[in-house]
Amino acid sequence: MSSITRRQLALGALSALGATVLSTLPATAAFAQQGRVLRIGHQKGLLSLLKGRGTLEQRLAPLGVKVTWTEFTAGPVQLEALNVGSIDFGDVGEAPPIFAQAAGAPLAYVAATPPRPASEAVLVPKDSAIKTVADLKGKKVAFNKGSNVHYFLVKLLEKHGLKYADVQPIFLPPADARAAFEKGSVDAWVIWDPFLAAAEHSLGARVLADAKGVVNNRSYYFSSLPYARQNPDVTKVLIEELSKLDTWGSANRDALAAEFAPLWGLPKPAVDIAVQRSVYGTGPITKAILQEQQAIADTFFDLKLIPKKIRLLDAAVGAL
Repeated sequence: MSSITRRQLALGALSALGATVLSTLPATAAFAQQGRVLRIGHQKGLLSLLKGRGTLEQRLAPLGVKVTWTEFTAGPVQLEALNVGSIDFGDVGEAPPIFAQAAGAPLAYVAATPPRPASEAVLVPKDSAIKTVADLKGKKVAFNKGSNVHYFLVKLLEKHGLKYADVQPIFLPPADARAAFEKGSVDAWVIWDPFLAAAEHSLGARVLADAKGVVNNRSYYFSSLPYARQNPDVTKVLIEELSKLDTWGSANRDALAAEFAPLWGLPKPAVDIAVQRSVYGTGPITKAILQEQQAIADTFFDLKLIPKKIRLLDAAVGAL
């Protein structure tokens, strides 16, 4: 969920190109149908659990589709892999696909989670004198530039009568932001789960404000426009399997946290916090959802984080 720099794009392209090697498929339509491949890029999350279960492979086998998996450390690198043709599907937060579309990636939104506003928040030290959002005026606030929480902070400040220029932004990725927060080098930290839950659990950090009533904070599943248009049966099965896993996780949160804890490298009590407040589900992309993304894209353009205005409907598959 971090912003894309030129250097990240270059490194991402190299890593993505090395991650997957495409074989040449036979020319006949029938044989090509039997030799289809679904190349999934994933971060440490629900797709990782789906991989471990093997149910997707079982569903796609009758369609003659082989599934490959490549793990990535962040959404921007995943999306660069999509841009250079190394993966067909992945998971990502709100911000990275906006940067990818602005960079010309053939991105297609294929599914979305429900809103998860409780899963991102502004943290302050437990003994901080900062008691309200208005108290952030003039303070050093750490967050990942161009991320979902960047947008959240802008809208939170607006809601409380402040401007973005009223705070001192300190652009840091999560690990560095946590270190600065622990040392007292910043006054507040805007972050998402599971980093949010880990700081609450191990540092006793206090939530100043979460995103409820401010922004929705969804996650997305993406493909490329060509792949999504040519393989609707494959993406349909994939979304169905993710939805089943979401339904199970929502009803079995303790078991879900037990699976996520070693995956994320966090103690289970911290993961319990994140899992208990999350909302699980996988649904279709609607015009209203793309309008939410459009608002983020327009904000990022106004902040000069992307070089041009983009049209989110260009990343839609089919009629909305």
